[in-house]
Amino acid sequence: MSYSNSIIFGPIPSRRFGISLGVDLSPSSKQCNFDCLYCELEKAKTVDSMTTYPSVLDVIGAIKESFAKHPNIDVITVTANGEPTLYPKLDELITEIDNIKGKAKTLILSNGSTIYHDKTFETLLKFDTVKLSLDCVSSKCFKKLDRIHSGIDIEKMIDAMISFSQSTSNQFVLEVLFVKDLNDKEDEIKLLHETISQINPSRVDIGTIDRPPAYDVQPVPYETLEHVANTFAGINVNIAYKDRPKQTNSFNEEEILAMLKRRPLTEQDIENLFDESSQKILKKLVNNSKISVVDSGGVNFYKFC
Repeated sequence: MSYSNSIIFGPIPSRRFGISLGVDLSPSSKQCNFDCLYCELEKAKTVDSMTTYPSVLDVIGAIKESFAKHPNIDVITVTANGEPTLYPKLDELITEIDNIKGKAKTLILSNGSTIYHDKTFETLLKFDTVKLSLDCVSSKCFKKLDRIHSGIDIEKMIDAMISFSQSTSNQFVLEVLFVKDLNDKEDEIKLLHETISQINPSRVDIGTIDRPPAYDVQPVPYETLEHVANTFAGINVNIAYKDRPKQTNSFNEEEILAMLKRRPLTEQDIENLFDESSQKILKKLVNNSKISVVDSGGVNFYKFC
């Protein structure tokens, strides 16, 4: 089977990562050990390994071909029509990509399910940015929402994520996708906050369903995401929401410092929350080194110094 025309998608502009070149390691069919209720792909039986996949040579050839046409790539995004860490040659592949990537960075988008396998753990350390999913902490919620393959252990995943965060010097991002009446309950949000604080990733992206899901489930409103972000005190939280409402208010210096001491805010947060006078005060605080601006995986955060 020839994969050369289906391995690559893009390049596409990414707000966080610049010009992204997508690499699909399962172009022929969905091969995943999750069958998430919110998945934008078709329903499919879970698997614990890929049976059909492109060779490393095919993938590298497709990337080189794309580089020849589009030389200004900022990030090579490794993903799959399913779960990319099920690709059996992933370690060999990232080594080969590193040999040809030039100034581009590497990013992998994974559900995090195999991180407690030693081989996967060591391979993930080789990526410039690793983005893993963590939708639930309780086993009951995890099984119901992510519809996992038998044998996947959420407690082992979390322990491995804590170790990974301590082991990597690169960007480590977690993603939580909230679904109405499933992981939006207060007890689950509390568990997520406690667990993510232990994991201590560079950033957490929180969002909800914005494309037709595989199953009949509903998104949460923006207000829920805002509540979660405010609950996740001390964590770099980025709210990924297409049409977030503008709620500009006026804040004085004391209020801004107190707000940022509790929760770092992104540039988009500032645009949506701060009126013009408040933004001027913020700029003054930055100039006076009371507030710092930190890049976390392509997202700038305003943080209390």
